[in-house]
Amino acid sequence: MKYEQRKKALVLLADGTIFYGKSIGIEGTVTGEICFNTGMTGYQEIFTDPSYFGQLMVATNAHIGNYGVNNDEVESEGIKISGLICRNFSFTHSRVDSDSNLFDWFEKHNLVAISDVDTRALVAYIRDNGAMNAIISTEIDNIDKLKKQLAEIPNMEGLELASKVSTKEPYFVGEENATYKIAALDIGIKKNILRNLAKRNAYIKVFPYNATFEEMEEWNPDGYFISNGPGDPEPLKDAQKLAQEIIKRDLPLFGICLGHQVIALANGISTYKMHNGHRGINHPVKNLITGKGEITSQNHGFAINREETEAHSDIEITHVHLNDNTVAGIRMKNKNVFSVQYHPEASPGPHDAEYLFDQFIENIQKAKVEA
Repeated sequence: MKYEQRKKALVLLADGTIFYGKSIGIEGTVTGEICFNTGMTGYQEIFTDPSYFGQLMVATNAHIGNYGVNNDEVESEGIKISGLICRNFSFTHSRVDSDSNLFDWFEKHNLVAISDVDTRALVAYIRDNGAMNAIISTEIDNIDKLKKQLAEIPNMEGLELASKVSTKEPYFVGEENATYKIAALDIGIKKNILRNLAKRNAYIKVFPYNATFEEMEEWNPDGYFISNGPGDPEPLKDAQKLAQEIIKRDLPLFGICLGHQVIALANGISTYKMHNGHRGINHPVKNLITGKGEITSQNHGFAINREETEAHSDIEITHVHLNDNTVAGIRMKNKNVFSVQYHPEASPGPHDAEYLFDQFIENIQKAKVEA
């Protein structure tokens, strides 16, 4: 390990605030919107989640890397975060079924990460001042240059990123002779979503972010899915048009996270950028249909407008976030459509919301019977 090569490093925020730390041994400068995740485990899934594309991740857990990495615990091909900021970086690990240590994995992907940062102070600052662009760098002697570089980074609001992480060509997941056929729009899809659908006897065809309804319909699917993903949902006009076409035909449709926001926009409900978003695996949600509470995994910096949702004659709020009363789920009253603002496929957990995949399959079953 490169203990002796650990240079001083810094985090420079868009408002000029600086936090200092140490490089883990991979030199460089990277930019992105700074955010934090409160999960105590699952760091590898976080780093490979396409929804984090273009973001600098602050880990609130004090130790990162302590259980190494496993090649099966990824949500996409490769690391999607721009860089990592943590308190203590573990160069050694102690899990029997790990494939390597975290440093070697980062070095393979050339991911810039800095440790020894006062992450409690940094997270408190972000909570008070909101998410903003930032830069992490080992070039600590050229602050003016870093400030100029940071000033050129576009804001997340209005930024379309789905095209950066979506598949270029359609592909299939599951058994070809499965009972159900699902067409999924990839605007940043996680592998565990596909696993959850496949294990419910579904064969999935995954389409690129700009696929048309006609292209998806040609495969003759039983249901449609719109995935999670990064960036602002508002610029995703093709996805919104696709959702409108599916809704117009009253076909089974399920959306998660960015997909949830796309479905809201397709119904004329606006979205907005949150102060600092929801990111972690312990977010409390109430299911208004059953009255039950759920502990959920969340990762989003945008949300749908609650007042507009409540005023919409065709939409019912099904779930609310108990920390701030934001909309966490909706369904259409007279259409076979529902969506949630969190991750029922959460890996490594919690699994309180996995029933939503069963609900989607039940909706497909009903539609097939009625047809």
